[in-house]
Amino acid sequence: MFDLTGQVALVTGSSRGIGYEAARALGRQGATVILNGRNAAAVQAAADVLRRDGIDVRTATFDVADVDGAQAEVDGLLQSLGRLDIFFANAGVQHREPLSSYSLSDFERIVFTNLTAQWALGRQLVASMTTQGYGRIIFTGSITALQGRKDLTAYTAAKAALHGVVRQWATELADSGVTVNAVAPGYIRTELTQALWQDKTFDDWLRTRVPQKRWGTPEDIAAAVVFLAARESGFVTGQVLAVDGGTTAVL
Repeated sequence: MFDLTGQVALVTGSSRGIGYEAARALGRQGATVILNGRNAAAVQAAADVLRRDGIDVRTATFDVADVDGAQAEVDGLLQSLGRLDIFFANAGVQHREPLSSYSLSDFERIVFTNLTAQWALGRQLVASMTTQGYGRIIFTGSITALQGRKDLTAYTAAKAALHGVVRQWATELADSGVTVNAVAPGYIRTELTQALWQDKTFDDWLRTRVPQKRWGTPEDIAAAVVFLAARESGFVTGQVLAVDGGTTAVL
């Protein structure tokens, strides 16, 4: 099951963390994977590791927030590879600050990168996927859009809207062969959350808050991405799959 041989997958924000492990998992199932990031050296280093694992890897260095530049790069990928079957829109940014001091410029920047830029790149790929009659679009949502978390006013707003995009696009594309879903990670132990998991007070709190009493791993998210990317999940669309150790299931 979940054989992705012959398919091409673009994973944004994949030089490390969740994106990297998702790309590895998709590649191990047979897909040609395109790694993306803003730092060319980091993307190349990640690609080299995956190639040593026998995975067919390409690279594409661009910033999703530079919509024109990102779309030009994707156009080039479509021309050179002929198709893109799987799009895992994982790249994003974060900014933590209390609402009372959160600037409008920071709010607009976070919303643009986490929502508008994702919408623009996804819409571009919808055109080619509907033409070929097949595609899998997977966004990275967040459990903060389901429950809220202090100091994340822009991030939560953007992710909640992205969850809405998932449902709306799934409705519009239901008979096109293209599915649209999202994974909503819980607390995942990555470089980006290092300050949190190295904070003993926060770590102790998290282990009492999460029913499974542990941090999630990028591999936990990658497994969900493979499922949503596979042909076998073709009847699953418009869904936000929380991968959170049960966090959103309990009070």
